[in-house]
Amino acid sequence: MSTDDFLAIKALLNSPKNIVIVCHKNPDGDAIGSSLALYHYLMHYQHNVQVITPNIYPDFLKWAPGEAHILKYDTQTAESTAIIEAADIIFTLDFNAYHRTGQMADILERSEAIKILIDHHQDPDDYATYTYSDVSVCSTCQMIYHFIDMFKDTVLINADIATCIYLGIMTDTGSFRFRSTTSTTHRIIANLIDKGAENDKIHNNVYDANSYNRLLLLGQALSNLQILPTYKTAYITLTNAEKKRFDFKKGDTEGVVNYALSLKGIIFAAIFIEDTEQSIIKISFRSKGKFSVNQFARNHFNGGGHDNAAGGKSELSIAKTVTKFSTLLPAYKKELELSYES
Repeated sequence: MSTDDFLAIKALLNSPKNIVIVCHKNPDGDAIGSSLALYHYLMHYQHNVQVITPNIYPDFLKWAPGEAHILKYDTQTAESTAIIEAADIIFTLDFNAYHRTGQMADILERSEAIKILIDHHQDPDDYATYTYSDVSVCSTCQMIYHFIDMFKDTVLINADIATCIYLGIMTDTGSFRFRSTTSTTHRIIANLIDKGAENDKIHNNVYDANSYNRLLLLGQALSNLQILPTYKTAYITLTNAEKKRFDFKKGDTEGVVNYALSLKGIIFAAIFIEDTEQSIIKISFRSKGKFSVNQFARNHFNGGGHDNAAGGKSELSIAKTVTKFSTLLPAYKKELELSYES
């Protein structure tokens, strides 16, 4: 973000405004954490602030401070629409293209509010009045910390803000193990703990609140695991019937792809999940080292994300999607071999 843009935003926020904060469809920890951290910060300055998500999110995010104030566009459409239409400023967090908000895309595009984008994904669309984009940062939550720091307001970071920022950094770095986790990230985390983020409770709320059926679903997913050692690749499949058998709830497959990536010698991992409601196969990709799953997803599965974590989709059957995936791998054999991970 340029100095001129920052000064313009600072001037905008000098007096109370009607502000809407929006994140992407199917929000994850970084989307919810960044939205609520910014919400709490802006409330310090007496702005009229509303967080609106395109749809619901997993139960393991519903403990976050301020979560009860979030509106869900798909079930609270009229109220959400009225608030968006009255907004002076709309912050778009953790996404950089309108289509990532699903049904909200049209109303966001029509809105005449000033748009401020804060995001760390690659190749942002040019829709915002002011854009703060940095693909080198591990999470949008860390960018919110930097945003607050630009205002020299880290003194205002209380336990609620610290907790929300910690949540997003933790989940988007895979509990601080991804390559995007830098020394700066760790210094910020230390400061958040000093500000009141209870790291053990946050971790437990996200990762240690499994239902019995979720564990059984994980067992099914792991039994479906396939390894392609020639290409240092592993993948998991989950059909709709398997999801139903274990009473699938939103968020139950969060992080499952990382089990495939955790295998010794594996560089590239994927999970293919049948979604009959949308008539697609939802795909998550993960990688180690230099192999870019962002580029792979963009090239072949109408997706994208980060170099080591991306998503995509397929309108083929799950079997045909897996076949397509497998037949693409020979073209990437050299890249996978040259990854610094072994």
